[in-house]
Amino acid sequence: MANFNFNKVMLGGRLTADPELKQTQNGIPVVSFSIAVNRRFQSKDNQQQQQADFFNVTAWRSTAEFVSRYFKKGSSIFVCGTLQNRTWTDQQGVKHYATDVIADEVMFVDSRSEGSGQSQYAPDSYNSTPSFSSPSGAAPKFEEIKTDDDLPF
Repeated sequence: MANFNFNKVMLGGRLTADPELKQTQNGIPVVSFSIAVNRRFQSKDNQQQQQADFFNVTAWRSTAEFVSRYFKKGSSIFVCGTLQNRTWTDQQGVKHYATDVIADEVMFVDSRSEGSGQSQYAPDSYNSTPSFSSPSGAAPKFEEIKTDDDLPF
């Protein structure tokens, strides 16, 4: 049997509090925040119910700076990352366990009307350098190809 390891999580929800940017002793930006994700289920009496699950998320470096700058409590957010387990023992000797999401990508979900103008900012999902959309909302100009014979494939 082949060795198969895969750890990827995608969550969409709302921030439960304003994110606060901190730095490690080495000056690396880090932000921890929690998001609430609604889960629907059917109750015993066949009624549709909704309950929120809360997930702790940690973002590092430019992703941390992005989150702390453009998101606030109640903002809709999409997080793509990995799960990471932590264990520690407190001063009373009690062992604790936690599972966190380590964010690789973070994106806006709110429409322009819902957000406070923030939705014009869209992170480039292929690198950590953000890109800004045109405030005029004009469609990009593309070269028109008249026939399929001009296509390279």
